[in-house]
Amino acid sequence: MTPTRKKRLAMVVIILLVLGAAAVVTVWSLNQNLLYFQSPSQVAEQALPPGRDFRLGGLVKAGSVARAEEGLVVEFVVTDGQAEIPVAFDGILPDLFQEGQGVIAIGALDVQGTFQAHEVLAKHDENYMPPEVADALREAGHPMGGSEEN
Repeated sequence: MTPTRKKRLAMVVIILLVLGAAAVVTVWSLNQNLLYFQSPSQVAEQALPPGRDFRLGGLVKAGSVARAEEGLVVEFVVTDGQAEIPVAFDGILPDLFQEGQGVIAIGALDVQGTFQAHEVLAKHDENYMPPEVADALREAGHPMGGSEEN
């Protein structure tokens, strides 16, 4: 092999190694930043590690909303008709947040099994329900009224 071919081969190997390393870093970063949607039933079935962010969706259980005497802490229960997950949120809830309505909370489970939300999203009108929530409720056999279309 001539010296020129050796240099070209070395450059090709170096380029392939750099591209491979970049691909591994990209895939790892994307995997760390994905927020998977989970219904309360799916959370109950799986052993999700505490501290791992995901999106929890379902209906706010009637009679479950409790506001702290002082501060903005709100506790409520998200259900899909089969399982329930307690949620704690420290912040201002959306104006459309209410019991019996669809909600998506973004956060993580703590070691006690309470979902510590850092963001809460509520449906935007009386007929809309996020598609993930509608699908999860349908799978759980929960009766739903109104349209589930976007």
